[in-house]
Amino acid sequence: MTQEQNREQDQERVQAPAERLTRGFDVAVIGGGAAGLSGAVTLGRARRSVIVIDAGSPRNAPAEGVHGWLTRDGISPAELVETGRKEVDQYGGVLHHGEARSARRTPDGFEVVLADGTVVAARRLLVTTGLVDELPDIPGLRQRWGRDVIHCPYCHGWEVRDQPVGILGTGPWAVHQALLFRQWTSDLVLFTHTAPPLTDEQAEQLAARDIRVVTGPVDALDVVDDQLTGVVLADGTVVARRALVVLSRLVASSGVLATLGLQTTADPRGVGEFVAADPTGLTEVPGVWVAGNVTDLVAQVVTAASGGVLAGAAINADLIAEETERAVEAHRKRNAAEPEAAPTDAAPMHRHHHAHKQADEVVLFTQEFWDERYRSADRIWSGNANPHLVDVTTELSPATALDVGCGEGADVVWLASRGWQVTGVDISRVALDRAAAQATAAGSQIADRITLQQADLLSWGPEPLRYDLVSAQFIHLPRLELEALHRRLAAAVRPGGTLLIVGHHPSDLETTIGRPNLPELMFTAEQVAAVLDPQDWEIEATAPPRQVTDPEGRSITIRDAVLRAVRRR
Repeated sequence: MTQEQNREQDQERVQAPAERLTRGFDVAVIGGGAAGLSGAVTLGRARRSVIVIDAGSPRNAPAEGVHGWLTRDGISPAELVETGRKEVDQYGGVLHHGEARSARRTPDGFEVVLADGTVVAARRLLVTTGLVDELPDIPGLRQRWGRDVIHCPYCHGWEVRDQPVGILGTGPWAVHQALLFRQWTSDLVLFTHTAPPLTDEQAEQLAARDIRVVTGPVDALDVVDDQLTGVVLADGTVVARRALVVLSRLVASSGVLATLGLQTTADPRGVGEFVAADPTGLTEVPGVWVAGNVTDLVAQVVTAASGGVLAGAAINADLIAEETERAVEAHRKRNAAEPEAAPTDAAPMHRHHHAHKQADEVVLFTQEFWDERYRSADRIWSGNANPHLVDVTTELSPATALDVGCGEGADVVWLASRGWQVTGVDISRVALDRAAAQATAAGSQIADRITLQQADLLSWGPEPLRYDLVSAQFIHLPRLELEALHRRLAAAVRPGGTLLIVGHHPSDLETTIGRPNLPELMFTAEQVAAVLDPQDWEIEATAPPRQVTDPEGRSITIRDAVLRAVRRR
């Protein structure tokens, strides 16, 4: 059976049934090499539902063996992957052969779209898609890559020890590669090819180590009976060699990550481009981790596997934090639903104005709750327009605007007074009646520019591409529900229009302002920005300070989370 037939048979064994793909997972791992499989095993042992999506094109497939891995030295790449797949299966993981083309956020996490149109849903993503070797354009070189055209002394040096070896100079690392491989063989030639001219110091180093230098470009490889026998120069000269070292340019396979807004970063060593992440593999996009060569260009197989384990553990911890947060919310809501003693002046009927919802539980974010909240006082808010809205709209030409969570109508009336055609949306009928009264009091010229609409923001969505300004001031919901709302609001902004989202910054909880102790409902502007595609938006995320008076009458500084984004035309 040929290698290609073996690969096709292996792919058939990991073709997951359609019904398993559509059920949703805790984690989708994209890439089934050492990093991805190690991450999947770690997550499976943590009793997480996990799927590994693998296109079946490992970078190290041509190599005879994996080296530098204690107890695994010399194992073939195919055997290593097969063993890893069995371990993933042992812990309940799903293996699927397919090419992931893109990924997108959803209210529950992410959806991964495969080349055949299949969509896989998961709460978190671990991307381990490796890298691509960009090789010099020399006929026959790529066909021999990983066999007798090699790159890493620790991966291949032992196998070519004491043989005639050549170093193909393609950049500033050529001399370094030559000095490294001198440890394994004394018969070494550096072909300068396209490398920078040698400095006097480098020439002296090479001479001292008996490394011969051959100038001029390399034109081809000399191959006899499927074995490299020499390097052919542009003038036709053949220099006998049994192996050729080539330092490829290493570029992360980041196509799926790019669809989430993540771009590659130039490696400071000049060897290529990688996807940046923190030490656990967490990227700038919340919920997305990377491991292996996609983020560590020079990692050997054992290092990539270690990165997968670390990322898998970090993802599990992140899921635990989210589940704990939801459990606490449910616990609080169950307690809130229990009968209470009659209210007193010290214990008002309403608790706090940050409400949240879980579909299968008692909810506080209802019309009844908010109507009661507004009825508890003649006026809840100051009646002044929110300052961040004023700052942003001062430089905008009046057009169409949407004010979400408009409350008693201060922002709606302020915008209409400056020529905007405004739609105000709120869940509370009491609040909307007050907003209508305020609009009427402002005069018919202003009231005629205002439309008020009652809607539940947890399920309602505005018409796409409808408004020149969409404003949401101090709306606080659980993270997933809030992200879903922000996506719907962003979709309503026309090209050239502005999205303005303002909220209480988490740092407020460290002050004496008296916010409810619900950190899970706070957010930063950067978290809001994460739901936007930077290719479609010009984004400004800030946390400006402002002076307020706390309940004890003291002047303190707090910060607001302010996201201002303009949709590109």
